[in-house]
Amino acid sequence: MSDSSILPPVAAHRPVTRTHHGDAVEDPYEWLRAKDDSEVIAHLEQENAYTEARTAHLEPLRERLFQEVKSRVLETDLSVPTRRGDWWYYGRTEEGAQYGIQCRTAARGDDWTPPVLEPGEAVPGEQILLDGNVEAEGHEFFSLGAFDVSDDGTRLLWSVDVTGDEVYTVHVKDLSTGERFDNVIENTAQAFFTPDGESILYTTRDEAWRPDTLWLHRLGEPAERDRKLFHEPDERFWLGAGITRSKRYLVIGLGSKITSEDLLLDLSDLDGEPQVVWPRRDGVEYSVDHAVVHGEDRLLILHNAGALDFELVSVAASDPQGPREVVLPHTPGRRILDVDCFRDFATVEYRGDGLPRAAVLDYGTGRLNEIEFDEPLYESYFGGNPEWHSPFLRMSYGSFVTPATVLELDVTTGERHVRKQQPVLGGYEPAEYGQRRDWAIAEDGTRVPISLVWNREFGEPGGEPRALHLYGYGSYEHSIDPGFSAMRLSMLDRGVVFAVAHVRGGGEMGRHWYEDGKELRKRNTFTDFIACARHLIDSGVTSPDRLVAEGGSAGGLLMGAVANLAPELFSGILAAVPFVDALTSILDPSLPLTVVEWDEWGNPLHDAEVYAYMKSYSPYENVRPGVAYPRILAMTSLNDTRVLYVEPAKWVARLREAGAADVLLKCEMSAGHGGVSGRYNAWRERAFELAWMLDVLGLADAEPVPPVAP
Repeated sequence: MSDSSILPPVAAHRPVTRTHHGDAVEDPYEWLRAKDDSEVIAHLEQENAYTEARTAHLEPLRERLFQEVKSRVLETDLSVPTRRGDWWYYGRTEEGAQYGIQCRTAARGDDWTPPVLEPGEAVPGEQILLDGNVEAEGHEFFSLGAFDVSDDGTRLLWSVDVTGDEVYTVHVKDLSTGERFDNVIENTAQAFFTPDGESILYTTRDEAWRPDTLWLHRLGEPAERDRKLFHEPDERFWLGAGITRSKRYLVIGLGSKITSEDLLLDLSDLDGEPQVVWPRRDGVEYSVDHAVVHGEDRLLILHNAGALDFELVSVAASDPQGPREVVLPHTPGRRILDVDCFRDFATVEYRGDGLPRAAVLDYGTGRLNEIEFDEPLYESYFGGNPEWHSPFLRMSYGSFVTPATVLELDVTTGERHVRKQQPVLGGYEPAEYGQRRDWAIAEDGTRVPISLVWNREFGEPGGEPRALHLYGYGSYEHSIDPGFSAMRLSMLDRGVVFAVAHVRGGGEMGRHWYEDGKELRKRNTFTDFIACARHLIDSGVTSPDRLVAEGGSAGGLLMGAVANLAPELFSGILAAVPFVDALTSILDPSLPLTVVEWDEWGNPLHDAEVYAYMKSYSPYENVRPGVAYPRILAMTSLNDTRVLYVEPAKWVARLREAGAADVLLKCEMSAGHGGVSGRYNAWRERAFELAWMLDVLGLADAEPVPPVAP
C-alpha cells in the first residue's frame, strides 16, 4: 500500500501579476519557470523524491511489467532491408543494448527482393554504419536525428541530440576509410546530402526554436563559409526542406498551421534562386511533388483551396501557376493526406469512415487502386520507399490485435508479400483478443468513434463493469489509429479494456473533425472525451471507480480540462508532458512555438475573445478548490522544448493547494519531450506508468491470465 502519511512538497507563493485586456491575474507559481534557479531544481527533486516514496510499494510490479515486455520482445532483431542504390540498408538491435545499430550489405544486380536476415546470425558482407550504443557512451540522453548516406554510398551523415532539446549536431564520415570529417555543424534541425554527396543541406532554428533558415555546407570547408539559401522571417512559418524522389528538385516548404508555401530549386543549379510554386494565401495549404507523366515534367499539388478535404491537381513544372488538371477531385469525407510520386505511379494516403486508406494512382490510366484490409480497425501507411523506380511498394500495417507488419505490394500484379511481422514471444495469438468500434453521442449530437481492445478471456466488454484505460489526444488534426503494443498486453491480460476516444480536434473523420476542435471550438475536444467516458459507463463497459484516462502533450491539456470539468467520471488521470498552462504559454511570443501555435489555439495576446475563451478552459486557470479530484500522475522532462516542465509543475502545485488528495509529479532531469532515451529505459518508464494505473484500478496484485482462444 502507498504511504499516504508522507507529506508532499509545498511550492512557495511568490505572486506575479499579468494583465491582458483589462484582466489582472495573480500567479503564485510562475517563479518555477526559472529553470537555472537552484530552488527550482531543488523543488523538482523534492517532487521526484515524494513520487518515488509514494509509489515505492509498486516497485515489484514495475519490475514484473518490465520483465513481461522483455519476455515478449525479440531483443536481438533486424529490420527488413531497404534497397537504395547498390546496397541493402537495415537496422538491428542486440540483447542488452539500449540503441539500434545501422548497417548495410551489398545488393546484387536487379534483385529487389529483400534478403532474409536471421536475428543473431552473421550477415554476409555486413558493414556497420553507426552503432548508437557507441555514440551514446558518456551521455545520459541520446537521440539520433538525421541519418543519410550519399547516393554513391561513400559518405554517411548523422546528427545527435544529447540533452533532449531536439537541437542536433551533424557529423560526417567517409565510409571507405571510416574516417570522420573534422568539422561538425552545430545547432541544426534537419540535415541531408545533396545528390552528388559533396554538400549538406541543413536547417537552423531561431531563438523561439522555430526552424527558419536553410543553409548549404560544402564538405571540407569550415561552417563559417556556409551559404544561406533561404530565410523565412515570418514567425508564424516553419521551414523544412527535402529532395524529390526524382532527384530533380529541392523543395523548400514553409508552413504555419493553416497556410503553406513551397519553393523549388533545380538541383542542377544550387546557385540559382528558389522559385515559388504558388504564392501563399492565408488559409490555403498545399504540398508539391515532381512526376514525369507521359514524358512531361509535371508537379502534383495537393491543396485545400475551396476543397476542405483537399484535391490533387497536376501542373506543368515549367509553369506551376498556369493551367491545372484535376487528378483527384475534392470529395467530402475523403480527406487526402499525402501523395508521393514515383516513376510510373504515385501513392495516395487518405482517410475515410474514420480509418486510414492507401491507394496507388496509375499515371497511365488515372485510376486510383485502393489497397484494402479485412480488419474492422487498423492502421496503415507507406514507408521505406526511397527509390524512384522499384517494382515493389513497401507499407506498414497493423491493428490492436495484429502486430506491426511490413508488406510489399507488387504494383504490376497487385500481389502482396509479407516481409516481416513484429515477433511477439510467449505464444501470442491474435484471435485471443477482440476489437471493435463504439460510438458516443456528444453534447451537440455528433457521433464520436471509440476504438476498443480486450482479452477475450474476460468476455465481451459490456454488462459487468470492467477496469478501463481510456486514451485521448484531439489536436493538430493528428489521428490516433488502432496500433499494436506488446506492452499493452500486460494490461489486457489483467482484465483491463483499452479504448481510444477519437475526439474532435484530431483528424480521424476528416478536416471538419479538426476544424470543430480548435480555436473557439476547442471545448468540443473536452466534451467529446467526457461523452465517450459516459458512454462507456452507461453501456456497462466500465464504471467511474474503474476508469483511468491518459493523454500526452496536447492530450495532456485534454486530461487537465476533463479533470476540471468531470472529475467524478475518473478514478485516475495520467498526464504526460501536459500542456496544462496553455494560456500563460500562448500569451508569451518569446516562448518556443507560441507564435506558430496561434493558428491552432487563437491569439489571446491580441484578441480579447480568444483570451476569455482560453482562460475558461486552461487547466491551470480552472482548478476547482474543494473538488474531489481523481488521482493524478503528471510526467514531464526538464529539457522539453515543446511543453516546458513548468506547466505540470505549476499545475500540480495548484491542485495540491486546492485540496486535491493524491497528485504526483515525476520529472526526468535528463530528457526531452519524448521522455527518456534508450529502449530499456523507455520500457522502465512505461512500466512505472502502467503500475501506477493498475494501482489506481485496484489491480496492482492481479496476475495476468494466459489468453484462451474462443
